Amino acid sequence: MPLPAPEVEREALHTRSIRVDAFARADGQWDLEAELIDVKHYDFERSVGVHKAGEPVHHMRLRVTFDESFTITAARAGYEAAPYGQYCMAIESAYQDLVGMNLLKGFRDTVKRRFGKVQGCTHMTELSYVLPTVAVQALSGKRREEREAAPEGEEKRPFQLEGCHALRLDGPVAKEFYPKWYVTPVTRN
Repeated sequence: MPLPAPEVEREALHTRSIRVDAFARADGQWDLEAELIDVKHYDFERSVGVHKAGEPVHHMRLRVTFDESFTITAARAGYEAAPYGQYCMAIESAYQDLVGMNLLKGFRDTVKRRFGKVQGCTHMTELSYVLPTVAVQALSGKRREEREAAPEGEEKRPFQLEGCHALRLDGPVAKEFYPKWYVTPVTRN
């Protein structure tokens, strides 16, 4: 259901767009290509002149390659627009340090420790935070096929169960769609 229409007149100020595309590679690994674009809806003064409404203030890209264990094997960052140009862009190569990090094992905390504050770019780091859930979505079909092909009695619990409120084991979704894994809710006095 969409949000209700605003009750008060308002003016658009800023738009952030984030897009992530996932790709299966011929070598058996996967790529995630993430993009962040920030635009202002008004002109503003900069030291080098006027920044026009609608022109990107930030436009950055991040590509990571990961293997079957969700470990990043390659990483590349790039900027098309940044408020301080070459000074912002100078951090690009640091994001190769994503290599070796696991998208499913403490990824966001590890990224925050490695790229927090002056050790990274706030926007590039924020962009990286969306990668784990996209990786899971990208491989959901593969995991479903593996689960369906497993011999009787060797099925693994679907990875998404217990991952959010709707997918709790004692909830109606588990009861209807994953009855094998459903558990009766504990009643509290």
